[in-house]
Amino acid sequence: MKSTPLLFCDQVQPQVLDINPYVPGKPVSDLQRELGLENITKLASNENPLGASSNVIKAIQDELSEIARYPDGSAYELKQVLAQFLNIDSAQLAIGNGSNELLELVARVFAGPGDEIIYSQYAFAVYPISTQIVGANGVEVLAKNWGHDLPAMLDAITDKTKVIYIANPNNPTGTYFSKQEWQAFIKSVPKHVIVVLDEAYLEYAQSFLDDNTYFNGVNDIEAYPNLLVSRTFSKTYGLASLRIGYMVGNPETIQYINQVREPFNVNHYAQIAAKHALADQEFVKQAVKVNQEGMRQILSALQDLSIEFIPSIGNFVCINLGSKALEYNQKLLEEGVIVRPVANYGIAEYLRVSIGTQVENQYFIDALKKVYQTL
Repeated sequence: MKSTPLLFCDQVQPQVLDINPYVPGKPVSDLQRELGLENITKLASNENPLGASSNVIKAIQDELSEIARYPDGSAYELKQVLAQFLNIDSAQLAIGNGSNELLELVARVFAGPGDEIIYSQYAFAVYPISTQIVGANGVEVLAKNWGHDLPAMLDAITDKTKVIYIANPNNPTGTYFSKQEWQAFIKSVPKHVIVVLDEAYLEYAQSFLDDNTYFNGVNDIEAYPNLLVSRTFSKTYGLASLRIGYMVGNPETIQYINQVREPFNVNHYAQIAAKHALADQEFVKQAVKVNQEGMRQILSALQDLSIEFIPSIGNFVCINLGSKALEYNQKLLEEGVIVRPVANYGIAEYLRVSIGTQVENQYFIDALKKVYQTL
């Protein structure tokens, strides 16, 4: 195929040219087209293997006649329900097209060329991408035991620091920091530096740890006006395709986020789904239980095969396959199993495996054992 000449390269903002776009997990349809497989198990994108609550599905079906209407641009009803659920004021909430949008908006609001944004090595790819988009300088702090080194992140703060992104637990490694480590950190951050605590996997994490070890970031909003807590409905609640997340913070900082948020950024069905998902906490408990059982199932198989892994409190685990990680990935694809290479995170020896149902997990385990005998 003949290459197309670049006509507008000189007009593009220089920081945009250097961005490596986020690469999502491979869709099932792609693998079906490429290899002609019928039976495929996707364990690549940390999705809820149970899908969404049946109450959510029914609520969406009941609202289909509203498809021609614009959504509520303020997400008023959802904010009321969410504020009650979190025991906060609705003025402390911003609703986003997934938490991804909100994470990026923080950078747009609080940083620009010449400013610095701090994040950890092996942290979520959206943090450096958001930094580059606004032309700020990214400061990547070396990880400790695959996770955030909070004291080192404090040491990295300068007079140019505007934002710090941290995740608990971290994606893709599944590592976490304790309540004690967090309190020592947040107390020491200068009050003018915005701290974004990404709690995308909160419900899963809480199921693995007790309240003395893990913590709820929303409980610290009042004490720290510079804190923003980001969460999503894509994981435990199973609404990934609808793209909806939220951010909690001081009303002033939330107001700035809402000022740059696109109008109608969250569609009507996402708002309806999120409202009904919050009301079905029994589904959340079931999803958490399936994840705990699935994690034990997969870790047991990894131990039997003497395959190392990074201990995780999310709904995924990174497994160490050494220099043959990409070969394993290709062989697993040929067996109809989609997992996630994480070489773009600087962890080329690992593959990230999402936790599925018992059947899906076993499908992966059987495929891994088969591939393991050949490589």
